Amino acid sequence: MNNADKIYSLAVSGVQKLIPYTPGKPIEELERELGLSHIIKLASNENPLGPGKKALAAIQETLKDLALYPDGNGFNLKQALAKKYAVDMSQITLGNGSNEILELVARAFLTPEFEVVFSQHAFAVYPLVTQAIGAKAVVAPALNYGHDLDAMLQRVTDKTRLVFIANPNNPTGTLLAHADVEAFIAALPDTCICVLDEAYCEFVGDGSADTSIAWLNLYPNLLITRTFSKAYGLAGLRVGYGLSSPQLADILNRVRQPFNNNMLALAAAEAALTDTEHLQNTIAVNAQGMQFITEGFKKLGLEWIPSAGNFVLVNMKQPAIPIYEALLRKGVIVRPVGVYELPNHLRVTIGTEAENQQFLQALAKVTNV
Repeated sequence: MNNADKIYSLAVSGVQKLIPYTPGKPIEELERELGLSHIIKLASNENPLGPGKKALAAIQETLKDLALYPDGNGFNLKQALAKKYAVDMSQITLGNGSNEILELVARAFLTPEFEVVFSQHAFAVYPLVTQAIGAKAVVAPALNYGHDLDAMLQRVTDKTRLVFIANPNNPTGTLLAHADVEAFIAALPDTCICVLDEAYCEFVGDGSADTSIAWLNLYPNLLITRTFSKAYGLAGLRVGYGLSSPQLADILNRVRQPFNNNMLALAAAEAALTDTEHLQNTIAVNAQGMQFITEGFKKLGLEWIPSAGNFVLVNMKQPAIPIYEALLRKGVIVRPVGVYELPNHLRVTIGTEAENQQFLQALAKVTNV
């Protein structure tokens, strides 16, 4: 007898119990489901301005070479990143989004005998990569919706191989002081790798985005991950990177897949690094939009968590899924965060002025305010 379900029992134990990551609903899916038009998506923390002119020009120029394989070492992009951050190229690992770097470090350093420490309400990929390998997840309770570094440090043992910190945190947008993060890293044993996920660092706006880079010379067990998906507007091309000691990068590059970054992604990311005007415009639009949306929440009598990212978490003071679904029927896609143990909250990406206005108008209607 052909028992198709038996295939599940053949998977490794961690994968058998894994619940896949659920991304924000695509616009096309909502169009198919409800037949709507003029849909706005404020669910996945994408850049509402899209890619910059320099990145688009680089993509156009590269199209003629698509029959060729990309540079598997990503030399030009690594060189540009090395120049920007004053690090050596040997300290850089390129990923298919920074998400892949998180997976690479788990694959390279975890086995079922080890433990991984991360915070409650932290990025969903941390438990996913931990469980897929069968390592033990140790979750520290959040402090004011953010990381409680003391509680995390208390949970570090001789079995702890990885610690994940997102700064700013996704989905809550909370921000840790640099001095506190460095003190935490300094207190870790050298057998424990600290993954500092800085996917949203460009939005912090205090000019401190490069502060953590100096720590690489002090802590060989530090891995900083960043991405071109958010502030640089290249989410569709999936390109991110890790910065670390040369030794740690060497290990990650041993398990990195060949040609994990496509040719268009490499060219666009390299060009995006030089487009300061686009980056500054993105940060300015985000700051203005954050103020507009949070003022709108205040008028609606809603509370929110102050955010250092390009998104904000709003407390609906009731189960959020019905409101999320009502917003979908109005052509507005946001993000429910029940999977993060925040069932009464919605995460809203900061959009353009028109998108932010459309969202607030729809929110007022569905909440009967």
